[in-house]
Amino acid sequence: MAMAGIRTLLLRQALFTLPRPKTHLLPFPQIFLARTKSPFLSFSSSSSANSPSPTSSRETTNYLTFSDEELMAQCEMDTYKTSGPGGQHRNKRETAVRLKHLPSGITAQAGEDRSQHKNRASALSRLRTLIALKVRNQIDLEAYSPPIELLQILPLKSTIRGSDVGNQIGPKNPKFVPGMKALLDLIYSVEGSVSEAAKILGLSTGALSRLILSDDSLRVAVNEIRASKGLKPLR
Repeated sequence: MAMAGIRTLLLRQALFTLPRPKTHLLPFPQIFLARTKSPFLSFSSSSSANSPSPTSSRETTNYLTFSDEELMAQCEMDTYKTSGPGGQHRNKRETAVRLKHLPSGITAQAGEDRSQHKNRASALSRLRTLIALKVRNQIDLEAYSPPIELLQILPLKSTIRGSDVGNQIGPKNPKFVPGMKALLDLIYSVEGSVSEAAKILGLSTGALSRLILSDDSLRVAVNEIRASKGLKPLR
């Protein structure tokens, strides 16, 4: 019995002296989150005064109601040199101006004058025209009443055009631009149907078509809307 007790004791001591296996704690995987800068939301493709983008977008803000200062505050401006006449009259300074309207992405530029101030004014005027042609505002047709800007460009034969509106404004008048925008918003809202827009404006389809065809930029913009709705262009 004494020998058996000694053997049991020696066996226990041997078990406790065996080397223990090493354990390694695996680290948690490291996750790297890349921080990205959110770009401006572009409601309309970038455009220049010479080659406007054929795309339209729907907006809720009418940028044409902004003052020049308010509209400039939404723009990114850069200057550059233009190739002018040679000799001593060559334009050696960066007097040409390019404006990018950040909310819409539309770009307009001017560089025909040696004065940067005048070029900036010209670029801003062209920007307003491009906004009128390219940025659409949503219209609630059920509660729609044509704004004065639209009434002013309508022919005198319009049944909704009061005598207090005055003479018809033509494409060469700066006030034609906001009227053109209002007309395009209406045509866009009636799915490009000139006949439906004519009914709302108290005109025959032919009379409204002639108004649209009187200005090349307006005609192109209307035909782009009609093409997006699967309709044939006006000619």
